[in-house]
Amino acid sequence: MGIIFQKLTENELDQFIQMRIDQLREEGAQEEFDLKPALKEYYQGHMADGTFISWLAVDNGTIIGTSGMSIVEKPPYFGCPSGKIGLLSSMFTDQAYRRKGIAKQLLSRVVEEARAQGCGTVQITASDMGVMLYTSFGFVRNDNFMQYQL
Repeated sequence: MGIIFQKLTENELDQFIQMRIDQLREEGAQEEFDLKPALKEYYQGHMADGTFISWLAVDNGTIIGTSGMSIVEKPPYFGCPSGKIGLLSSMFTDQAYRRKGIAKQLLSRVVEEARAQGCGTVQITASDMGVMLYTSFGFVRNDNFMQYQL
């Protein structure tokens, strides 16, 4: 049958959440509590109002690649007159399927979703592994990003 690409629905949500946890673990996150309930609440609410979009790569009924994008709004600015920004997350491919172009196809689909929703820009905080994918797609590094942890 091969790999198919489809949008995330409620039916795949538990498997999607587990892959998000696997991704965070692979990136070295410290697990201090059970994140699954908070992720489920977030995804259900934001999928329902259209502010979270995800495309999946599925091989014989198993999700082998994920993408995710939250649509956020801030006041319009010259670089983004709509004020709408796509924030990428959950870009993850099962190790056995990496380096086969799956992530690029998923990225292409979510970027098109951002364009269709009127976003002026798409942003991601890239892992070291992801930098090559994003730069080859046309993303450029912005050294102005800063974060204050609350």
